Formats: sequence, C-alpha cells, structure tokens
Amino acid sequence: MMIKADLPFQHIVIEGAPKSQKTKLSQVLASLIGGRVVLDRTDNPYLKDFYDEKEGASFLTQLVFLVNRYHQQLRLSQRDLFEERVICDYLFEKDKIFAYQTLSDDELVVYDRIFGILAERLPRPDLVVYLQISLPTVLKRIARDGDATEKSISEKYLGDLVEAFDYFFFNFQAAPLLVVKADDLDLTREEEIADIIAKIGQVKKGHLYYVPESYANRDSRKKPL
Repeated sequence: MMIKADLPFQHIVIEGAPKSQKTKLSQVLASLIGGRVVLDRTDNPYLKDFYDEKEGASFLTQLVFLVNRYHQQLRLSQRDLFEERVICDYLFEKDKIFAYQTLSDDELVVYDRIFGILAERLPRPDLVVYLQISLPTVLKRIARDGDATEKSISEKYLGDLVEAFDYFFFNFQAAPLLVVKADDLDLTREEEIADIIAKIGQVKKGHLYYVPESYANRDSRKKPL
C-alpha cells in the first residue's frame, strides 16, 4: 500500500557496505512512496581477475565500474530526475571507497583525475540514506546467502571496507544524510519501514541518526529474567 508522505526529495540514494540490504530497502521505499529504482551495475569482465589478485586487475575493475556508473547517472540527469522520484541503490562517490582500498598510489593519481572530470557532470542526490552495519553482520550474511565470489573475499578486506564506509560517511557533506543502524533492521516489519520514512521526512540538512526498535531492543532480549 502506498504511504502518503510529504517528502521533498526526488533523488534519493541508499548506500551501505556489502550485505547491508540497500537494494531491498530501495525497492521497498519505491513501492511505498513512489519512484523508480535504479540498481548498481555489478557486471564487470575484470571482477574475477580482481578477486584472483591478478596484476593490473584492480585498476581495470575500478575503471569499468566508474564508467558504467557514470553513464547510468548521466542518463538519469538528462531525463528521469525531472519526471519522477528516483531511488538509487548506490552513490557515485562511493567508488572512491573501493578505489582507495585497492589501488596503488600511481593508479590513484590517474583514477582521481578521471573521477574528478566525470563527477563534475553529474547531479548530486537530494538525500543519502546510509545503512551502517558491522563486520560480524557482513560475515554472517555472506556465510548464509553469499555467492562463491563473496565467500572467497578475505575477512581482512571486508573489515577494512566496513571501516572505510564508516569513515567516508562520517565525513560526508555533499548532501543531507540519514544514518540507519542496520545490523538488525527488519525490512518485513511495517513499523520499521514507516519509521524510516518518517525519519526521511525529518531530514533537513547535515546528519540525522536512526536506531530501529529491533536493534534498540536487542540487548534487552539477551538479558536474563
């Protein structure tokens, strides 16, 4: 059922580390408040070589993701943002998180130049929702439903990535930001979805933080009677 919410945001981005449920939340929000879902393109011919740690694969992998996302965002800026709400499950600038985790200093110099040229041509989102999760949650979800590629990623890399996401969004100033503590976020609970939508409506500028009831009650559920 559509939720009537007076939300001023036409370009909403949902972000988070792997297994944060950002795609699912994007789809749920679009169905409730209206909007077109735009999903990150994950196809990349160099991705397997990257995980196999082949020389030069990191730069090629990152460059393909960057260019693919640029062309997708450019098409949005030319049409969709003027016609309907767009809910995107990735932030263009998040490319830098992965780049700084994987590229050498020399590769980063080239990458930064390309990124700067492309980013100048794209519109910024009206709102970013960051689903903050911990490393144990990432590991648990990969073990439960990850594919073979995800299960081959080292725990150290994933830990560094989670820290990099937190650092990036702690310093994020490019758009209003809603940070959702999402380790125990239950997207099947109508109350939590309604709370997130209400919080989105409260965001004006700067950062706003939301701890879902399911997370807030986690510790109390563990306490003995």
